[in-house]
Amino acid sequence: MALTTRLEFRQSQALVMTPQLMQAIKLLQLSNLDLVAYVEEELEKNPLLERASDDEAPPVLQDGPDGDAAGSSTEADGPREWLGDDLATSRTEIEQDLGTRLDNVFPDDGSATVASARSEDATAAQSEWASVGTGGRDDGDYNLEAFVSTERTLADHLAEQLALSVTDPVQRMIGQHLIDLVDDAGYISGDLTAVAEKLGADLAEVETVLAILQGFEPAGICARNLTECLSIQLRELNRYDPAMQALLSRLDLLAKRDFASLRKLCGVGDEDLVDMVAEIKRLNPKPGLAFGSTNVQPIVPDVFVRAAPDGSFHVELNSDTLPKILLNQSYHARVSKTAATPTDKAYLAEKLQSATWLIRALDQRARTILKVSTEIVKQQDAFFAHGVQHLRPLNLKTIADAISMHESTVSRVTANKYMATARGIFELKYFFTSAIPAANGGEAHSAEAVRHRIKHLIDAEAPDDILSDDTIVEKLREAGIDIARRTVAKYREGMRIASSVQRRREKQAAIVGR
Repeated sequence: MALTTRLEFRQSQALVMTPQLMQAIKLLQLSNLDLVAYVEEELEKNPLLERASDDEAPPVLQDGPDGDAAGSSTEADGPREWLGDDLATSRTEIEQDLGTRLDNVFPDDGSATVASARSEDATAAQSEWASVGTGGRDDGDYNLEAFVSTERTLADHLAEQLALSVTDPVQRMIGQHLIDLVDDAGYISGDLTAVAEKLGADLAEVETVLAILQGFEPAGICARNLTECLSIQLRELNRYDPAMQALLSRLDLLAKRDFASLRKLCGVGDEDLVDMVAEIKRLNPKPGLAFGSTNVQPIVPDVFVRAAPDGSFHVELNSDTLPKILLNQSYHARVSKTAATPTDKAYLAEKLQSATWLIRALDQRARTILKVSTEIVKQQDAFFAHGVQHLRPLNLKTIADAISMHESTVSRVTANKYMATARGIFELKYFFTSAIPAANGGEAHSAEAVRHRIKHLIDAEAPDDILSDDTIVEKLREAGIDIARRTVAKYREGMRIASSVQRRREKQAAIVGR
């Protein structure tokens, strides 16, 4: 076979991932908190971008809106207009008002120096007041976080008690090291032998310091396991008797609700055992959580769903989660006149293109979220009208076909996005559930609706008639739901509901306790 060279023309189509397309895809799957952080980073990098004030009209993102920089500078310079000149009255004007020389009025005060100093002090004081009033910022925004005190952590609380309880320098060093090993729940996470070897101290001395720390507030702190944590709290309450000690040694039986074995182990009757279990339930298994180490961010919905008077539902975006940015074209025009080198011109062109694409991508992201959310509400209107038991089976392909988008786009939109409804706040992915076939060949049932039905059956069961998984399967099939017993067990365990044996033991013990 001879090898030859030849020229060929081929025409083909391929999807090229441009930087702009990658940016749009990235923005689409970001949560509102991540999006705000991303936009803040872009504002720092791109001088042509600026924040839009709340009173400005919504920009037309497709056309590259014209931002007005004069408005922001006027707002920032507002406080200085009434602070600057009113206090700086000249000596001549003061003498004209008094009708005599200033030396005749204040002969012994060094009038020029004193008046100037007082004027400067007053101006500085009012400038400082203006800075505090705006939260220490120059943009005039009133920041309440500037007045919030620092949250006290668990480590700080324990360190204060250590300084008051221990005077020996060696024990104080050991105690501080042990405090550093305490996790957020209040437990010691390290091994005492390793701590002793690392510090070069005796194990007995480390255990002595640990015993001191376990006497600190809150009760149960610095324990090495759950049994020790509960034991410390019971000692504080003077309730750590032999029967309670035996109960704490077999917490696994308590988790299984095996009250018959616990009665035999502790040597107590039914009423005493119920009282002991109730007392343990009142204890705090994680005492360290009383001191927050991290701020919990509340869920901010991206979409609001409200009922309309005609029975339909109105879907709108949460404008508070949408970053408001503008392209400052006046600044771009002013800087372009001074750009002389090709490097400067290329830099401005790149920033202009980047700003334009970012604004368009944010607008497209908002439109896509609204489009997908509207279709979800349309598909699940029975849920919004009647509740979770009317939730329909739904997959990504159904939504994608209805709005003429790809499934991957719908998947990115529904990730980390939340919808606020009259029934609560739900993640968009909550409305996508698998289908469970109907027993009579009718319309399929949503898996989430079946879970809700299982929970409702278990909550309504009588103490003398506990429903087993097989009984639940029979009741669901009578309701037209074809489901296997292992599926019922999987859903029950996923909702953290105990088995029928454990539920029977718990409810019988509750009856005895009454």
